[in-house]
Amino acid sequence: MDAFAQPPVVDAALATLTRTLGTLEGWLTSPWLGLAWLGYVLVLAAWIIRQRREPVATLAWLLALAWLPVLGWAVYWWLGPQRIHRRKLKRLRARLALAAARLPPCGDPSEEGQERLIEAATGHAPTRATSIDLLTGGERTFDALFEAIEAARESVHLEYYIYEPDSVGTRLRDLLAERARAGVQVRLLIDGLGSRKCSPRFLQPLREAGAEVAWFHPLKLGHVLWRPTLNLRTHRKIAVIDGRTGFTGGVNISDTQSERASAAAFHDLHLRMEGEVVRALQLAFAEDWHYATGRTFSEAMHWPPLPIGDVRCQLVPSGPDNPLAPIHRVHVEALHNAKRRVWLMTPYFVPDAAVLLALTSAALSGLDVRLLLPRRNDNRLVRAAARSFYPELLEAGVRVFEFQPRMLHGKALLVDDEIALIGSANVDPRSFWLNFELSVLARDARVAARLAARISEDLEQSKEVPRGWQPSGLQAYTDSAARLLAPLL
Repeated sequence: MDAFAQPPVVDAALATLTRTLGTLEGWLTSPWLGLAWLGYVLVLAAWIIRQRREPVATLAWLLALAWLPVLGWAVYWWLGPQRIHRRKLKRLRARLALAAARLPPCGDPSEEGQERLIEAATGHAPTRATSIDLLTGGERTFDALFEAIEAARESVHLEYYIYEPDSVGTRLRDLLAERARAGVQVRLLIDGLGSRKCSPRFLQPLREAGAEVAWFHPLKLGHVLWRPTLNLRTHRKIAVIDGRTGFTGGVNISDTQSERASAAAFHDLHLRMEGEVVRALQLAFAEDWHYATGRTFSEAMHWPPLPIGDVRCQLVPSGPDNPLAPIHRVHVEALHNAKRRVWLMTPYFVPDAAVLLALTSAALSGLDVRLLLPRRNDNRLVRAAARSFYPELLEAGVRVFEFQPRMLHGKALLVDDEIALIGSANVDPRSFWLNFELSVLARDARVAARLAARISEDLEQSKEVPRGWQPSGLQAYTDSAARLLAPLL
């Protein structure tokens, strides 16, 4: 046998491969394939165009699906905007169920511009609070929350994006179990993705004590495959105790937010509220609870009469089920109406064109516009994208500060001397359009003054980015590349 001759098996394999490649080449060059591909693109175009999204986003999806038919379609199925519209029907059923329960009214309609805008966009009328306390840091928040839960006599309702089975999470779980055994109704709603580390074993003591535990868009195989909701999360942080005391803001249940657990804990903001506004917070939780479980609680004990108070405020819930994007609108409207100053604090800053225009216009008009961001960010891609906006912000006169000690996680907007917006929403597309978020707008000089004092202290621990700053070297390319992904961040 020739030393260079192929064994018969190899010859047969090569012949089969040659025939297969020839068949594939013929199939790929077939006019029928071209017609099939064209029909596929036309059907997808009709489907996507009906979504009526931003032109850039629509074109991006069309290109992805046209040139990556299998992978692009899979991404669209799990992350695409059509899932948002399908979720609307379920959210609507939750609202109708609450309406049928004839719960007590909350707030009084207003004809004023900003308050009327929020009411029209969310259904939440302006309310009042007897007190709104600004809590700085996770430990102060946990102390106040645990104290309120320990004093609970009737009900504890909690909703969180991140609930970790660590020391803070274990302390809270055991406290909730103790209150449930004492006869307090305990309901815990946690996000399937953000709280994915919470195992059934970790939560079992709660259920055994009589507490109800539910998942917002659980990570189950059936949900992931046939009801894809990975991109639609509840980012809200809600606690309502006995229907009288409410908490909301940016603090999750995690050691990463506890100064006792870590010197590098996130620097955050939270609110403790009493008065009529707590009923609005209870309504927001009740809607999310019914949406996740199909159950409604309408007993009088959950809706006690509350004092009105003298702190003007309004709940601003937002989510992918609401095409009016209330939190985004409030930001833009407040920025455009500012008269003296705009101070904005956020950990994740990826503004869209409307927010960027409003910020730069305010600075160009001579207002005191300050942007406070973290120097250390737990998401490097978002930090790079945020830096890409620095040159145009600085050129317009916006003062940009980077908080130095640790990760800044607070989300707040201060406008002039009486408007304070505090909650769970970041200044990025995900918070404005995809996440279920919750903020509180306070139109009160006392709340605004406390927020101004908090931001001022944080500015003292920050380093100002010099005017004229420009990225250099590799950073210029990485920042610009990250900005291309801004709509997805």
